[in-house]
Amino acid sequence: MQLRQSSRATGVINRRKALALLAVSAWQVAPSWATGDTGNNVAGLLRAGGCVVLLRHAATVPGVGDPPEFKLDDCRTQRNLSDAGQQDARRIGAWFRNSKLSQPRAVLTSAWCRCKDTADLAFGKYAVWPALNSTFSDRALQPEQSQLLRQALARIPDRQFEVWVTHQVNISALTGEGPAMGEAFVLDRKGKVLARTVFV
Repeated sequence: MQLRQSSRATGVINRRKALALLAVSAWQVAPSWATGDTGNNVAGLLRAGGCVVLLRHAATVPGVGDPPEFKLDDCRTQRNLSDAGQQDARRIGAWFRNSKLSQPRAVLTSAWCRCKDTADLAFGKYAVWPALNSTFSDRALQPEQSQLLRQALARIPDRQFEVWVTHQVNISALTGEGPAMGEAFVLDRKGKVLARTVFV
């Protein structure tokens, strides 16, 4: 009886070890973006081109969505970048400069002020593209906007990349992931996530 108990206990221990090894192996072969990849790998992807940096705007003052009766043409009525968010946006721009990357083919942004300000502070330029506008208050717009984004992704040439500054809802619709403010995904022309990063 004691021998049978000992064998059973040994079997449980061996199964636990096997599961632990399996978990470690899965972590080791996980795609780089799953580990919050930064630095040279992301810079290398951008140099190779054919991709987009899909960036959620930098940190804002507390809140969800926007105040009632907000207006797109009046930043005072919106939820805007916090002081920390403004610093984060400048750091993002510094990362690109320090990485010695060529200029993005385009810096496109949602019409919301927190996105435009992120783009302006990071890159000093931007163009508003309605396909990046928030669908937080009208999710029925999402399928059409996501389709426009996928079509534009497919047209990015080799050796060039674009930066798209947008909102969590738009990024989640394309990637299935929930980005933090100031977090970015690098997507290839097919919409595959190549990396997930914060630029520090």
